[in-house]
Amino acid sequence: MSTSMMEKAKVVSQAEWLAAREGLLAREKQLTRERDALAAERRRMPWMAVEKQYEFEGPRGKASLLDLFEGRRQLIVYRAFFEPGVFGWPDHACRGCSLGADQVSHLSHLNARDTTLVYASRASQPEIERLKKRMGWTMPWYTITDGFDVDFGVDQWHGHNAFIRDGDKVFRTYFINSRGDEAMGSVWSYLDMTALGRQEEWEDSPKGYPQTVPYKWWNWHDEYASSTSPDPGWVKVLDNARVTLGLKD
Repeated sequence: MSTSMMEKAKVVSQAEWLAAREGLLAREKQLTRERDALAAERRRMPWMAVEKQYEFEGPRGKASLLDLFEGRRQLIVYRAFFEPGVFGWPDHACRGCSLGADQVSHLSHLNARDTTLVYASRASQPEIERLKKRMGWTMPWYTITDGFDVDFGVDQWHGHNAFIRDGDKVFRTYFINSRGDEAMGSVWSYLDMTALGRQEEWEDSPKGYPQTVPYKWWNWHDEYASSTSPDPGWVKVLDNARVTLGLKD
C-alpha cells in the first residue's frame, strides 16, 4: 500500500509529540508493572512432579529429561516442528518455529542464571544438525523419541515447557504456547517464565529464592566462565551511573 493511500497520522509540534508520548509511556509502565506481577505469580505456581522417564536422542546419543538440564537447576524445552509432514520439510523447519529460533538470545546469559534452553523435534539428529548448520543455529536440539510431546501439550502445536530439578527429581513449573511464544527469545522472557525468575533482588519472590543485585551479574557472553561475577570494574561503572543518573536497582 502506498503512503498516499494510507490514513495519514496527525502532524504536531515537538511539545505535542512529547505530551502524546508521555501519555503512552504511563500506560507502558503500567503494563511493565503488571508483567512483573504476573511473573511473580508464576514463581508461586505449584510444581508438577514428572514421574515418567523420557528418552531423547542428542548429539552424544541417548539422553533423559534430567540430562537435558546439563547440570543446571532449570530447563526450558521448546518443541519445534521439524519432521515429515511439516511445511518446508526436509529443507526447513516450520516457518514460525524457525522465526522463533532466529530470535534466540545468546544462551550463555541464561546459563549464568543456572538455566538451560533446548529445542526438541521428531526429526533425526543428522537432519537436525544439517538444519542447524544451514540456518546458523547453535542451541542444543534433541530428538523426541517417545510421548514427551503428547504429555506436555506440544504434539499438535509449538510451546515452551519450563522445568526445575531438586537433585534427580524433575518438576514442571510452567507452560507457554500459542501467541505467548511470540515474546520468547530474550534472556528476560525466558527467565520470567521460570520458577526462579531473573533471580534479582527487586523481584517479588518466595522466601529463600536465589537473588542477587540487578545488572551486576551481567557479563560478556565469552567471559562468564573466565572472570569473577560481579566484576569490580563493572560494579564501579554501575555505581557511578546510579549516582549520576539517579538510577535505582
